[in-house]
Amino acid sequence: MNAEAIIRSIEAEYLKSDLPEIYVGDSVEVGVKIKEGAKERVQPYKGTVIAMRNGGINETITVRKTFQGVGVERVFLLNSPLVSYIKVERRGRVRRAKLYYLRDRVGKATRIKQRFDRPL
Repeated sequence: MNAEAIIRSIEAEYLKSDLPEIYVGDSVEVGVKIKEGAKERVQPYKGTVIAMRNGGINETITVRKTFQGVGVERVFLLNSPLVSYIKVERRGRVRRAKLYYLRDRVGKATRIKQRFDRPL
């Protein structure tokens, strides 16, 4: 057994199995655990997936939303214990793997057409 196989077997224990199918262009809601003092709560973060990185346990998505007229991007480790849930709200039809061009767009130009051939 080589080193790569050993690493994959150890990482397999920490992979989440309840993750939905996520694609670039989807509108998602990510529940993030936040600790405020002694309390812990789940804060929803809604936005559009503009990038994905696959890498086993290091798989990430970049979610972008506009808050008070300012674009906010956040990178989430999908297998992190701080991510409590991910809900796909809408499928988007895009022709790129990375939607970084949305950073330069404002208002209605950032809209993405809906895709109906993939289930939610």
